Amino acid sequence: MAAITQISNQAAGVLTVDLNAIKANWQILANRSDRATTGAVVKANAYGLGVEKVAPTLWNAGARRFYVAQVEEGLDLRQILPSADIVVLSPLLPEGLEAAVAADLVVSLNNEQALGYWTEASNAPRAAVQIDTGMTRLGFEDTIIKKLWNELDSVKLGKIEEVLSHLACADDAAHPMNHEQLIRFERSTKDISPGVRRSLANSSGVFLGGAFLQNSTRPGMALYGLNPIPGSANPMHPVVSLDVRILQIRQLSKDENVGYGATARAKAGTVIATIAAGYADGLQRSLSNLGHVFICDEPASIIGRVSMDLIAVDVSHLPEKLLNSALYAQIIGSQQSADDLADAAGTIGYEILTSIGHRYARHYKVDL
Repeated sequence: MAAITQISNQAAGVLTVDLNAIKANWQILANRSDRATTGAVVKANAYGLGVEKVAPTLWNAGARRFYVAQVEEGLDLRQILPSADIVVLSPLLPEGLEAAVAADLVVSLNNEQALGYWTEASNAPRAAVQIDTGMTRLGFEDTIIKKLWNELDSVKLGKIEEVLSHLACADDAAHPMNHEQLIRFERSTKDISPGVRRSLANSSGVFLGGAFLQNSTRPGMALYGLNPIPGSANPMHPVVSLDVRILQIRQLSKDENVGYGATARAKAGTVIATIAAGYADGLQRSLSNLGHVFICDEPASIIGRVSMDLIAVDVSHLPEKLLNSALYAQIIGSQQSADDLADAAGTIGYEILTSIGHRYARHYKVDL
């Protein structure tokens, strides 16, 4: 295991975020996007990694258009990136109109209510129109886009700068829904001015290539090192490592139950390490009696239930000399990626990253 940055005596662990890797990942995606411009999704605090550090890194890499989920996120991002184009993906609400105008945010029109608030506003902000091409989430039905366009006056039309949709199955390149959505998107936008930005591809969509790229892409998860092409080698650079303190190591003198619910039992002589990580830190409870961490690059299985703040791991197989020198266990890193941990937990890497709590010290690696 690589050397761990010195952290506060009070911190339970350290989350290391490699900003150089994020920059390199954006460049990989931009290079694959051909003539399309490449944006960056930084919603949910840049997938939990810290938007105040991540967003300037992406700006320096070349990103100029950023996507967030909520107006509040857009307002925070405007303080960080005064000159960026910032698109809010959630539907426009009347309470957010004034703030969106003041901060020059691009608002999303993805239902009749949002469209109504926007058309009635005397000083309407720039806007993006979302089209539902089959995901059945947010967005206007693709069959009514032409009618919607025809009903808007020229002033309002001039404020619409993007049409977008979202791919449901892009992480499975062979899924027929990908091309079904592409056909629906192109059919519904064919009469829209070519000057309006068209965005369909998320991270996995970028790797579908061709017409999926349209003229604008908006990758998210791949920026943060998650694999956009599951089942194949990850083309992205790893971004995150998470190392947590070993709080206690003891050898059992007799058979004992371990953890809440007594779901595990350890025999006399078993060596148990107690680690400062739990479900409050994003270590899913589904990893109980299932997942593992790494101590000095050696795997150690979780024994018993994951609790809010702690896990127990079986380190009986590790040499005493090694254990005596070990201060940390690695949950995410060179031996186990966020995607690996997600697979073990029965979830996805997105959930792992966005669930990491705020109790760990954060260290950002960046070129000097």
